[in-house]
Amino acid sequence: MNQFHKILTFTLILTSILFGQSVQQYANIGDLKLESGETLQNCTVGYKTFGELNADSSNIVIYPTWFAGTAEQITGLIGQNKLVDDSKFYIIAIDALANGVSTSPSNSELQSGKDFPKISITDMVNSQYKMLTENLGFKHIYAIVGGSMGSMQALQWIVSYPDFIDKAVPYVATPRRSSYDMLIMQFRKRMIESYKELGASDDLINIMISYTTQLFARSPEYIVENIKHEDFDIFIDEKIENREPSKTFTIENHLAQLNAMESYNIYKNFNNSVSETAKHIKTEVFLILNKTDHLVNPTPALELANELNCKVLLLDNNCGHLGIGCELGKCGLEINKFLDEN
Repeated sequence: MNQFHKILTFTLILTSILFGQSVQQYANIGDLKLESGETLQNCTVGYKTFGELNADSSNIVIYPTWFAGTAEQITGLIGQNKLVDDSKFYIIAIDALANGVSTSPSNSELQSGKDFPKISITDMVNSQYKMLTENLGFKHIYAIVGGSMGSMQALQWIVSYPDFIDKAVPYVATPRRSSYDMLIMQFRKRMIESYKELGASDDLINIMISYTTQLFARSPEYIVENIKHEDFDIFIDEKIENREPSKTFTIENHLAQLNAMESYNIYKNFNNSVSETAKHIKTEVFLILNKTDHLVNPTPALELANELNCKVLLLDNNCGHLGIGCELGKCGLEINKFLDEN
């Protein structure tokens, strides 16, 4: 370990001790060249750390955020008997671009609102790679864990940087959007754009977004089983009509991340071939999927798993895209077992 890395390691450990391991931190990575050819100027990546970094930095697990998610929200999934154990691993929860914490349409001083350039999942990954290598000085990462849009980043990571990460756990994952996923995304995007064209308020648009989330995030069976007929109006009031919208995840941020997912496809640089892409992947992969996922259809991920001959946990509960939360103990046990294996 060089002198710089020793100082960095000491600083990170000291920061964790002083600030309870979960203080919001920021890394300014400068200008970021995007896939589109544009430049995201003065880019900042937010992150939070948990656990202790060991002497040779071999216990790092990165955890990128899901759609609309923040590193703060990942906090609840970290710890003993949760998805990743911070008594064993040094976890870096990373805020994806356009989530309202990292550089986003809502907070960019130079490219705010409509001036914000189009970003991709690859751009999110490249911003994180730049932060980890240039700002934090890491040359290798033990593992990556990520769900939903975080799983897209995880799979893009192991394609873009095949020698950088040993293990990956993408959950409710997909290597590219299924036609059904595309239908939902197109509907959601067109709905938002139509409301904006008609001059609707952001409050109304957020209400309509909440309706689509409740429609697609769970299965019909889950809704029928868990929401009694006589409680339906209460459900609508609490979860949709009177739900407090995010102060940081604005409509512009929503569209930016939606556009990033819309163009996502880990096969695009390999002739759109699953088998060619699989040959390029060196990371050991463990996929967690749910049969009833109506937001991210599991079929493309199962196809990739077959090519990789990797470990798969296929859930079969009625919780839909949020199925991991319904079996958190089981999933955490399997994830930590996978991460513990040599």
